[in-house]
Amino acid sequence: MQVLDSSAFIHDHTTEESIATIPLVREELEDEAGYRFDALEGSGMRIHIPEPETVERVERAARETGDAETLSRTDVRLLAASFELDATLVTDDYAMQNVAEKLDVAVDVIAQEGIDERRDWQFQCQGCGRTFDEHRDRCSICGSDLERKRP
Repeated sequence: MQVLDSSAFIHDHTTEESIATIPLVREELEDEAGYRFDALEGSGMRIHIPEPETVERVERAARETGDAETLSRTDVRLLAASFELDATLVTDDYAMQNVAEKLDVAVDVIAQEGIDERRDWQFQCQGCGRTFDEHRDRCSICGSDLERKRP
């Protein structure tokens, strides 16, 4: 089974496998991509709503990798759906691929190259230069903004 991100509908992804997605994806689609969603839903595409416990597990994994601030509500729920359905996530989103790797969720990419390695991002203070493992709004030492950086 494949769980489709909005990019799958935008790029007219086709597969012989059974497919699923979440309701939030439809809200991201316009024009032809939206019509594709509607047509696939009408022809049996599974619409899955993940359990809150699984959503929290994905959010925790995203915080651990440093991708939590990058992922949308839709992204988190797509990852949760893929995890629950033991399905392959179809997406071009690098942050989603990174968190999927952490959760051992298989990923297929469409128009982009997939990630080469999973990254656990760090956040560096723009004032004092200290680094933190988790994202915060400001540095707890000097109060300056933090920037995500590759460790």
